[in-house]
Amino acid sequence: MTRSSLSTRLIAAALVVVAGLVFYTLKLTPETVAVHTVARGMIVGEVMGTGTLEARVKTTMSARIQERLAQVLVDQGDRVKTGQLLAQLDDAEIRQQVAIAAAALDAAHRTAERVGADLARSEAVLALARLDHQRTTGLLATKAASRADVDKTAEGLHVAEADLKRSNAAIAEAQSEVVMAEKTLLYRQEQLAFTEIRAPYDGLIIRRDRDPGDVLVPGASLMQLVSLEELWVSAWVDETAIPALATGQPARILFRSEPAHDYPGIVARLGREADRETREFLVDVRITNLPTNWAIGQRADVFIEIGRQTDALLLPQAFLVWKAGQPGVFVDQDGRARWRGVTLGLHGAQDIAVTQGISAGESVVRPVAGRNTALSDGQRIARP
Repeated sequence: MTRSSLSTRLIAAALVVVAGLVFYTLKLTPETVAVHTVARGMIVGEVMGTGTLEARVKTTMSARIQERLAQVLVDQGDRVKTGQLLAQLDDAEIRQQVAIAAAALDAAHRTAERVGADLARSEAVLALARLDHQRTTGLLATKAASRADVDKTAEGLHVAEADLKRSNAAIAEAQSEVVMAEKTLLYRQEQLAFTEIRAPYDGLIIRRDRDPGDVLVPGASLMQLVSLEELWVSAWVDETAIPALATGQPARILFRSEPAHDYPGIVARLGREADRETREFLVDVRITNLPTNWAIGQRADVFIEIGRQTDALLLPQAFLVWKAGQPGVFVDQDGRARWRGVTLGLHGAQDIAVTQGISAGESVVRPVAGRNTALSDGQRIARP
């Protein structure tokens, strides 16, 4: 036997030994498992979603005119009342414009009074011219007046009629000027009112974006105001839960800032459009009791109750095993792990209801915590 063939045989023998050790380890050495005895109890079925705390009514407070910000009277975290003054813009120039518009209106009224007096004078002159013309025309028949006298009174009558028309036109023009001056004054007064930024409803200032001295332009955010009348968590829920959800269902809300405390809620609104990428839709859950400290936009998990069962066969979720899309469990049968398919019912926070596949009193197993190995059907197991 040559030296090379001897080496080959030694390597082959070593591989056989290693393979045997692996086989013994995987198939013959019992796997230490965690054990749970299946029992019956109450389960609350829940649908879970993740979202953020939002206000149903949220307003960006901004200026309606471009002007320098003179004062900001509130800060973030302040509660405000309807009509409360939040900020003041520089109003010196606009107040001057209001005064000018008021003076123009006063002048328009005076002009209207003057042309009104002119109208009364024109009417009186016209009445006198008519009488004079009528009298002169009567005297012409008795030869007491000449034709020239009649023509002269007729000319005076035409002049008086023309003066009356001019007075009426002046009255119409003066009235138009009064209306224009009134509208100008109202416009300037409205602009003056825009220099005061007031709260449209009771609420809370959650953000302040500007300081005195800044020049505000229409639409630019000065501060954010939210109503505290209705706060909710807008949670993204998988679209497969749509048939089980309805408004009015109770829920519990778990903020990431307080993972050990649940807050009660109720489903207020269901979204009617699913995200085409994630296949989730929005569910708004109204929160009835807020934490001591909270912030709009903070993350929270929502658990919506969709049903209860008082005598359900309960399986801890950690013992559920999926194979080829089929749910199942490993059952302890004479010291070996046997996989068995099951039919699932309500999903609770920690347990799942099983309607078929296992019975109360049977022992289900899984690898102990910290082990990354997976059980196989027929594998020997050992209880700790």
